[in-house]
Amino acid sequence: MADTAQALYLDLMKRVVSNTIYQDAAHGWVQDRDFEAGLPKIGYDAELRAGGRDIPLVAHTMIGRKRLDNVHDCVERVLRDGVPGDLVETGVWRGGTTIFMRALLSAFGVTDRTVWVADSFEGIPQGDPEKYPGDELAPLHRYNDVFGVPLETVQENFRRYGLLDGQVRFLKGYFRDTLPTAPMERIAVLRLDGDLFESTMDALVHLYPKVPVGGYVIVDDYRALPPCRIAVYQYRREHGITDPIQEIDGVGVFWRRTR
Repeated sequence: MADTAQALYLDLMKRVVSNTIYQDAAHGWVQDRDFEAGLPKIGYDAELRAGGRDIPLVAHTMIGRKRLDNVHDCVERVLRDGVPGDLVETGVWRGGTTIFMRALLSAFGVTDRTVWVADSFEGIPQGDPEKYPGDELAPLHRYNDVFGVPLETVQENFRRYGLLDGQVRFLKGYFRDTLPTAPMERIAVLRLDGDLFESTMDALVHLYPKVPVGGYVIVDDYRALPPCRIAVYQYRREHGITDPIQEIDGVGVFWRRTR
């Protein structure tokens, strides 16, 4: 579908939003689960960055090349197949993935779809173990100095790419408050990056019914964070969803809605 100029532009966008161009250093993942130890800084590691397994100091996305390629493939497929609906990400950090979604629409000359950027823009909420057992196993809220990126910063990131326009809309607030009344009618590509059981379940309950047949659901941390995986398993089981889950890179997964 893409010609040479489009392909070059989109490849460059992937390199820029993940910053494999200037190769910034990263906060290290806490390998021993000692969350009190803090996030040490490490140098640029090409393998970690490609797999979305580091937390870049500068880059606008942390999902890595393989998951960016997956976003590209899913969006291009729904455009080619004429699947109706907008593009949505729940949990956007610095906005890099949604910036890339908007770049895809621009590259293909699409003017009748919107990119929805949904986030608290304050960081990850603290889990409620009474309502959502297991969320306390991922106390990522302790690092909201890293994960909490203000709305104005994300908007400025879009502007720097020349992609802040009327085809980008922002939903600010916790998902339990914003998603029940989210105004998009149909969603061709729904990308979930809420990390916790509650955040993942809120997105599925309120947004999955808007995904038409042929649309895609992408789950960023399915393999990395058990609360997220449990929410997906529970929702699919309760709603009889049998579309096969496909691997992306050992962390993220996706499926295409067939019925």
